[in-house]
Amino acid sequence: MLKKAPILILFVFINSIAIQAQDTIFIQPKEKIVSSTTVDSLTAKPTETTVIVKNYTITTSRFNPDSLDKQWMKILYESDLYDSIYETVQSNVIFQESDLPTDLLKSRLAKINAKTPFNVAYNPSLEKVIQRYLRTRKKTFAKLIGLSKYYYPLFEEKLAKYNIPLEMKHLAIVESALQPKAGSPVGAAGLWQFMFQTGKQFHLEVNSYVDDRYDPVKATEAACQYMAQLYKIYGDWDLVLAAYNSGPGNVNKAIRRSGGYKNYWNIRANLPRETQGYVPAFLATLYIFEYAKEHDIYPRKMTLQHFETDSVYVREMISFDQIAEKTGLPVEEIQYFNPQYKVDIVPKITGKNYYLTLPKKHIGYFVSHEYEIYEYAKADFAKQEKPLPQLFQINDRIRYKVRNGDYLGKIASKFGVRVSQLKKWNGLRSNNLRIGQRLTVYPKRISANVIKPKKQQNTAKTNRVKAKLSENFLVYTVKEGDTLWDIARMYEKVTTQDIMDWNENCSNGKIKPGMKLKISKL
Repeated sequence: MLKKAPILILFVFINSIAIQAQDTIFIQPKEKIVSSTTVDSLTAKPTETTVIVKNYTITTSRFNPDSLDKQWMKILYESDLYDSIYETVQSNVIFQESDLPTDLLKSRLAKINAKTPFNVAYNPSLEKVIQRYLRTRKKTFAKLIGLSKYYYPLFEEKLAKYNIPLEMKHLAIVESALQPKAGSPVGAAGLWQFMFQTGKQFHLEVNSYVDDRYDPVKATEAACQYMAQLYKIYGDWDLVLAAYNSGPGNVNKAIRRSGGYKNYWNIRANLPRETQGYVPAFLATLYIFEYAKEHDIYPRKMTLQHFETDSVYVREMISFDQIAEKTGLPVEEIQYFNPQYKVDIVPKITGKNYYLTLPKKHIGYFVSHEYEIYEYAKADFAKQEKPLPQLFQINDRIRYKVRNGDYLGKIASKFGVRVSQLKKWNGLRSNNLRIGQRLTVYPKRISANVIKPKKQQNTAKTNRVKAKLSENFLVYTVKEGDTLWDIARMYEKVTTQDIMDWNENCSNGKIKPGMKLKISKL
């Protein structure tokens, strides 16, 4: 039985109160507000504001975007957490024990079991997973606990809405390691790893501009609806976990093959191999979050938490570059807070509502200068040489056959898409291709559906092309400690994705000292 606690959410601006209803922001005149501001004696800038609204007192610290450190950006954009967790879930290897005695583990699991609807009773399989995590994944969980400060408040709000145990928030760690852009080899996407058809069942839109499976808010809502449906079928949260991973069909088969048992541990041997490790991975994660301090696991501090961001309805089409130009927020941060927009553009489509999530300070600026920003966006779009991508639904796709000499960067360029998108659509974990391989592509350049082979260039023409390339690009040598984020910030209007698109050798986002990277001068 879940205990419901009242949740009070107050959104406060200095000059107005922002009231959020169904993700739409309405600005109302302030009412019965008393405020005081603390000023930094050295910079004369306000650092903290105390606001009293009727009987409630709220103190908010002023957010300084310049304080974002390198470690934060590295965690957000270059994390390998998803692969680490996925490999652990798949593993059936027996590991030596850590410093956690079995008797102590049994005692702690019994305490967790007493306050959760999940079956957290001790068993050797669960102990093996916990022991492995403690031996090999402490740093990983320090990062995960830090990231959870941003995502868990959102998860808890939605889980409470559907009367789902709040512990289910840990499921997103097993699914995606809290990476909003995570993709699986079979085409699952986002924090909650929705397949296309399952996402469509829960009204997650996918087109050439938007993939709602990557939208943290919409995907979490859909995940909660799905879990609530599964619980109506099984009446057991352990089986809900198993069904979420492998599908109700596989769980039903396992129940039949086990002789009608409806306890996860009794049907486990008849489930798919991945699902056999899935529930133990979830319970092990639950244990580590509960006893992190006892194992000297402390969160990597994140610069922003969920309550420090807000969303605003976007009235006109606008690109991330234009938002960055007017608000001063780096494009990479806009991408992180808005992973559902596939081509870094918030579209305007009749009958659809789209929202932009930013730190509250930048939301306040956006709302205050809204019409000025939209006029700037219109003017900027009008002078662009390349036309904007048309809106194509997910069914507007092609199957491309890999030819001799093809590589991901070349194919991406032909169709006007990114290497990362090609890999995501086809579940590719490396850049390796084989001749004859079929790739699914959702092209932005429709004329690219028919690709004509290029004529052989003569030597003189080839030399001219190489000379032209050398004129347009400079070469940067990667140094020890560099990240793509660091390098992108050295050049004006260059993003990490640009660098990956220009350089086939780092299209997976990984670099090493001594590597040569091309940086466009244009």
